Amino acid sequence: EITLRGRVLPIGGLKEKVLAAARFGIKTIVLPKQNEADLDDVPEAVRETMEFFPVDTVDEVFDIALGINMEKSGDDAAVAAATGVAESS
Repeated sequence: EITLRGRVLPIGGLKEKVLAAARFGIKTIVLPKQNEADLDDVPEAVRETMEFFPVDTVDEVFDIALGINMEKSGDDAAVAAATGVAESS
């Protein structure tokens, strides 16, 4: 979950979500930083096969998932790059 201001909120059921992702071959997990302690509930054998990225903001999610650094590129340029829609003047 995210707020309207772009903060990433904690989620429930992290262990179950990670185990389901592992069953389907997903290797990269972006999770709320507030849920980082919940990773202790995930079996070590599963954790070792995956890469976890704890985040606080949606900007961090964009950077990890899409390779778009919102701080460096500016909001308009990042949106255009992510959507393929150029800004109209």
